[in-house]
Amino acid sequence: MKKNWSVVKKILLGAGIAVGAVIAIVGLYLAYVFITYNRIDDNQPAQLENKSLQKVLPLNKTYTIISQNMGFGAYIPDFTFFMDGGKESRGRSKEAVKAAIDLGIKTMLSYNPDFIFCQEVDTSSTRSFHINQVKQIYDELPSWDSAYAVNYHSAYLMYPVLRPHGASNSGIVTYSKYAIEEAVRRRLEISNGFSKLVDLDRCYTWSRLKVENGRDLVLFNVHLSAYAVDANIKNNQLKKLFADMKAEYDKGNYVVCGGDYNADFTRTSVAALNSYDKNMGWTQPFSDELIPAGIKKCDVYSDGKVTPTARDVDIPYGPDCFTLIVDGFFVSENVDVEYLQNVDCGFAYSDHQPVVMKFRLR
Repeated sequence: MKKNWSVVKKILLGAGIAVGAVIAIVGLYLAYVFITYNRIDDNQPAQLENKSLQKVLPLNKTYTIISQNMGFGAYIPDFTFFMDGGKESRGRSKEAVKAAIDLGIKTMLSYNPDFIFCQEVDTSSTRSFHINQVKQIYDELPSWDSAYAVNYHSAYLMYPVLRPHGASNSGIVTYSKYAIEEAVRRRLEISNGFSKLVDLDRCYTWSRLKVENGRDLVLFNVHLSAYAVDANIKNNQLKKLFADMKAEYDKGNYVVCGGDYNADFTRTSVAALNSYDKNMGWTQPFSDELIPAGIKKCDVYSDGKVTPTARDVDIPYGPDCFTLIVDGFFVSENVDVEYLQNVDCGFAYSDHQPVVMKFRLR
């Protein structure tokens, strides 16, 4: 009996040591996540690359702009993402990620744009095999300027266990055929609770370009929170964005804002595109009441169609997939929109589809 009890004690001791070791490892990992968490200060210069020789924008011209969330090159049509109820945590392969970005570039350039807004573009992330996607895109724009800002950076995420999401370094980037005089990163409010670890470091950028009449064209590129649990957080983000936009318009400048707002941009696309609703933060109606005087939401589509710009990635893309419009543009009253379209690409290279707009400076 004593011998059996001795064996039991050894087993219990071993089990206790193993449990203690697991708790210690988890504790150290959580400490690492919280200690390495940091936010970038507000009003920081964006990373500028200058190659354009076109220093001034002429007035008598129609300009084309495209906004595209690139989805870090992972979201081919049958890709599902673990944070949204799917299964996968990374792109399928380095080659697949590069091919998806290449297809996105080809699609955008087919519209002969003057400006491109991209969101969710990685520079060195585990999930996208450390491909510098900002450079990959920029290499196809030999005489353009660019302005890049970090929008998402994280410690190494050890989940899912068998294929961890890893560390992320991602951002938003504005590409311009015309010279960008100045570009600034504006920090956005995020949740203070545990959810900040998945919302991370939201921001928008503004880029200033000179117009021949002495005014400026100010381009705002934005990617708002998707996982904020408090609706006030997203409204506060919009208030700050709109305040900056209105300030530029009040100075007599031209304003164009585009990006991913993580809300039902038209307020009616969820109902128009689905037979059911999903009560998630990024499916709620856009807060139109916050739009200031002098700023217009661009939601009258030239083809008359309700084409989605985003899909839920809990299941592969198909007839049962939940879709809506979350991407789009705003302009100031002194900008005339001549054409607007959400492009149906069959979600071939991203969980978002591009929005194309043609405009003139009045």
